[in-house]
Amino acid sequence: MNKSDLISKMATDANITKNQAQTALNSFLTATSDAMKKDEKVILVGFGTFSVATRAARTGRNPRTGKEIKIASKKVVRFKPGTDLAENVK
Repeated sequence: MNKSDLISKMATDANITKNQAQTALNSFLTATSDAMKKDEKVILVGFGTFSVATRAARTGRNPRTGKEIKIASKKVVRFKPGTDLAENVK
């Protein structure tokens, strides 16, 4: 399912126009991104939790030359599924 499919499904299920569904989805995505930029968790009970974690710096290898390289630390997005979502996927 892509973004367009999701918008169509939201519009049908909520009995709203596709433009309204698109606005709602874009608002959710913006609010989630803004919260995560501030290192806040986004918790949707039953669905899951979006959070930001820092991946530590580490040493890797260049696959072409085998030479060691330093990989800098960086922030990554994590998602932990909620109980309801996990049960529905089984």
